[in-house]
Amino acid sequence: MEYLDFELPIKELEDQLDKCVVIGQESDVDVSNTCKQIEKKLEETKKNIYKNLTAWQRVQLSRHPSRPYTMDYIKALCGDSFLELFGDRGVKDDKAMVGGLGKIGDQSFMVIGQQKGFNTKTRQYRNFGMANPEGYRKALRLMKMAEKFGLPVVTFIDTPGAYPGLEAEERGQGEAIARNIFEMCRLKVPIICVIVGEGASGGALGIGVGDKVFMLENTWYSVISPESCSSILWRSWEFKEQAAEALKLTAPDMKKQKLIDDIIPEPLGGAHYDRETTFKTVEKFITKSYKELKDLSTAELTAKRMDKYCNMGEFKE
Repeated sequence: MEYLDFELPIKELEDQLDKCVVIGQESDVDVSNTCKQIEKKLEETKKNIYKNLTAWQRVQLSRHPSRPYTMDYIKALCGDSFLELFGDRGVKDDKAMVGGLGKIGDQSFMVIGQQKGFNTKTRQYRNFGMANPEGYRKALRLMKMAEKFGLPVVTFIDTPGAYPGLEAEERGQGEAIARNIFEMCRLKVPIICVIVGEGASGGALGIGVGDKVFMLENTWYSVISPESCSSILWRSWEFKEQAAEALKLTAPDMKKQKLIDDIIPEPLGGAHYDRETTFKTVEKFITKSYKELKDLSTAELTAKRMDKYCNMGEFKE
C-alpha cells in the first residue's frame, strides 16, 4: 500500500501493529492488549483523517495509484459479458477511451470510460487517460449504436483532461468534445455517468452529460486542475491547495451547486481500501438509476435531461 503525505500517521500505527504481532508470534509474551490498543488508536486516527479531508487531499486521493480505474469497474460489474469495441471509423482506435457492450445484472449496457495506466508502460499506452478526438468520436459512435439498439449508456469518467497536443487540435479536439455534448443532450436512451477519479475540464464533459451524474466521495470535477489554476493565478504550483478550495471541486460542493445528482460513498480510506465494497455500491447506484429511467418515454427522457442542464447556473439572490 502506498501512503499519501497526510496518511503517514496511519502508516506509523500500522507498522507498530505489524511489529506487535510479530513479537507475539516469535516470543511467549502476551501482546494482545497492546495490539488492541494500537488497533483502537488506528481506527480513531483513520476516522479523524478521512472525515476532515481538505479539497486538495481529496484531489490526492482521486489520483491514488492503487485506486480502481475504469477497466477495474467494467471487469467487476460486467465480468465475462463485456465485449470491447474499437475504433472511430475515421482515424484510429484511441486506447485512452474504452467502450463496449456488457451486462450489469440482467440488463445490457453500452459502457464507456477513460482508462489510465497502472505502471509506466501502460500509462504511455493509455496516454495517461487523456483522450484524443478519435477517442471522443469512438465514444459517440458507441452511444449512437446504443441508441439504435435501445440500450442504456453508462460512462465512467477519470481523466486529467483531453489530450492538449498539437495533433489533437489539428484533428478537431474542441469540435469532437462539443459534438459529444450536443449529441448526448438529445440521445434517446438513458445515460448514467459516474466520476470515479479525476473529472477535469472538457475531457470529462465529453462523456459527462447524463440523466444521472454521480461522483464517488473522494473525486473531483472542475473546469481546471488545482495545479493549472494555481499556475495561472499565482504563476506557481505552490498555491494548489488554495486553488483547490477556491474551485469548489469536491463531491459535496458539486452536490450543493446541483451540478451532480448524488454522491457515492466510499469505504473509510478511499475506494482502494475495499474495492469489492466500492464496486457493489457503484452497481447499486447504476441499477437503481436505470430502474427510475427505463419507463420514461423518449420525449420525457430528453426533455428532462435538457431541462436539467438548462437550469444549471441559475441563482436567486
